[in-house]
Amino acid sequence: MRTALVGGGASGIGHAIAERLAGAGNQVVITGRHADTLETAAAQLSGNTMGDGSPRQVHALVSDMADPASATPAMEEIEQRYGGLDVLVLNAGGPPPGGILDLDDTHWRAASELLLLGPLRLARLALPGMAKRGYGRVVFVTSTAVRQPQPDLAASVVLRSSVTAAAKLLSREYAAHGVTVNCVAPGATSTERRTQILANRAHAAHLDLDEIDARDLAHIPAGRAARPAEIAAAVAFLASDDAAYINGTVLTVDGGRTETI
Repeated sequence: MRTALVGGGASGIGHAIAERLAGAGNQVVITGRHADTLETAAAQLSGNTMGDGSPRQVHALVSDMADPASATPAMEEIEQRYGGLDVLVLNAGGPPPGGILDLDDTHWRAASELLLLGPLRLARLALPGMAKRGYGRVVFVTSTAVRQPQPDLAASVVLRSSVTAAAKLLSREYAAHGVTVNCVAPGATSTERRTQILANRAHAAHLDLDEIDARDLAHIPAGRAARPAEIAAAVAFLASDDAAYINGTVLTVDGGRTETI
């Protein structure tokens, strides 16, 4: 049984990823800042069974990706309790909306810790062990905004673009050791995060939330937002043995919205 660590696993996309990986037979450790919500999510996910009737293995580990002091203890606990890490899913909630010049240094630093430095700290700790064991899957969950920037999500655009570049460099460094590093870039997805973004836009435009939602969906050829499970399916594929020769790429899951080829 392989061990997978999933950031932000208590809700939204992270929760769906944890469910998918656990259902595929992985032992999953979900992380987040709040013990109560993590424990509840882990219990709920463990309550489901796999196809053969055996229980899913999901555990909770309190760890804040934006806290520089959290990464080392988290990885040490995983090493001690589970014997190392095979799959690392770097998923974190987005920073507050804002234009490129609207955000002050404090906001940029906080967003950098959450989206760039935090994930890189975990990758730095996990990748050598994966390479030593000859197997590893690292998936950064980013955003289609890195390819089609959205002006009111400046911090996410800038920092997730940096993450995409970092993932590419890592993919080349560890490929010969059986380790792949890829990104999944979700588009509009039915989560609390999307609702918050749309509410912010509605407030700024003095419009109803439903109208802003309809305008957003009108730009998606599929005509709807993704379900978190659809993002999870892409992550689970890249984390599987079947994706052993897919490395250093960005898998866009957006219903056809991104206009670049």
